[in-house]
Amino acid sequence: MTDAARPVLSADPAAMTSRARDVIRLNIAALEALEAGIDDSLARACEIILSRSGYLVVTGMGKSGHIGGKIAATLASTGTNAFFVHPAEMSHGDLGMLRKDVTLLAISNSGESRELRDPLIYCQREGIPVIGLTQRPQSFLGRNSAVCLTMPKVAEACPNGLAPTTSTLMTLALGDALAMVLMDRRGFTAEAFGLHHPGGKLGMSLQSVRDWMGDRPPAPATIPLSATFAEVVSAITEGRKGAVAVLDGDGALAGIVTDGDVRRAFSRDLAGLTAADVMTARPKVIGPDARMSDAIDLMTQNKIATLLVVEDQRPVAIIHIAELMQAGYVG
Repeated sequence: MTDAARPVLSADPAAMTSRARDVIRLNIAALEALEAGIDDSLARACEIILSRSGYLVVTGMGKSGHIGGKIAATLASTGTNAFFVHPAEMSHGDLGMLRKDVTLLAISNSGESRELRDPLIYCQREGIPVIGLTQRPQSFLGRNSAVCLTMPKVAEACPNGLAPTTSTLMTLALGDALAMVLMDRRGFTAEAFGLHHPGGKLGMSLQSVRDWMGDRPPAPATIPLSATFAEVVSAITEGRKGAVAVLDGDGALAGIVTDGDVRRAFSRDLAGLTAADVMTARPKVIGPDARMSDAIDLMTQNKIATLLVVEDQRPVAIIHIAELMQAGYVG
């Protein structure tokens, strides 16, 4: 059937929904075929990458290049030093990025992208190992790869069989699989992940409390156990955190007085009241090396607005929920 004779999809919502489901089913089938075909070539590719001291350079043309950029970003954020280089730019000077200690991950569904030929020939000449990702292991890419990660041949969701659809999905999935195996082999931790993701709510939650405090956190308001009620109120007001830490004679934390404690105290005879009388003993505290996500969970679960940061039994900062909301740590 010619393109001119191809029937146009009906505007009926049911027809469009059915077509969308067909595409999803094709993608599911492609991923199932990909999973079934995984063999030890992926393990061999991982061992090559782990044995090399340099970067993993990812390259690919067109849609493969777009997917390659995402794969490189995932690798870089999970412990494998990686970056994407456009194959056409390599032929105009960027081959200089391929040092002898790097590994090249080259992506091409057909394995015959002409833009990849110069980088592949260069790698062969310089002894740089290539990991190929393609549907055709007998292609130029496959033949010039130290390890070829082969994807199954499945139909594209495109009715013309032209626009990369199922093939790009499989490429993305195989790249994720490679990145996650490398991540596990390196023992890459959540803390290390947080170092690579300082921005956004995810990154902030993975930061430590010490990161949140900064190099020179403001000293928390403190009072002795013997402080008068008036001194308690004055310290809370001056500290602007809605709470004050109460210290014993050795300077160690004895308790906390919050705005709520002050309000509740007004139901009593204020004459002669001290910090020891109105404080909450054994308050919830957190250490500076804990994650911010742990601090947020502690405040949320205990329904408290302030949390003392304590190091060596001494308060070093006060976290207030309003600050966390303002900074974007919580919604």
